[in-house]
Amino acid sequence: MKLESLCLFCGSNRGGRPEYADAARQLGTTLAEQSLTLVYGAGRIGLMGVAADAALAAGGRVVGFIPEFLQAKEVAHLGLDEIHITETMHQRKALMAERADGFIALPGGLGTFDELFEILTWGQLSVHSKPVGLLNVAGFFDPLLAMVRHAVQEGFMREENLSLFVVADNIDDLLAGMRAYQPREADKWLELSRT
Repeated sequence: MKLESLCLFCGSNRGGRPEYADAARQLGTTLAEQSLTLVYGAGRIGLMGVAADAALAAGGRVVGFIPEFLQAKEVAHLGLDEIHITETMHQRKALMAERADGFIALPGGLGTFDELFEILTWGQLSVHSKPVGLLNVAGFFDPLLAMVRHAVQEGFMREENLSLFVVADNIDDLLAGMRAYQPREADKWLELSRT
């Protein structure tokens, strides 16, 4: 799969482990080195800012989208190649999805989970067929992955939908998996007898 731009979902905080910021820094640098545009939520704080700063420092292209009401709270990054101010969060997410060839999630909180699950749901419903990667830094996503597998075991989603995302604990393996990603036809709905 040809990737020219990747959308990053991650925390507007740095989290409690130095590994999280290290991973964000490495991700930004790697994207720049591989001429991949970083598309993200336009903040200059937290892991968002770390990744953007690293990409810019390595000569990469960075495009940000931020709703007007979050400009002050997330302290919009003014050094980006492009910054787009949206009216709503919905517009922000839709525009980021349009501009990206794939999506990567780093550790984060509710906003990161919201963005990740929305884009996975869009993939499940065939709204897009782009790869979604989870950079599982220090096992951060292990509980989330266990929850998703539990949903399969309990009959709320198909096992085939576990292939909607790629998981790796380092950026090189993650990007390789995302480039090799092949969307699979997996009906969202279970058989009528199981609903």
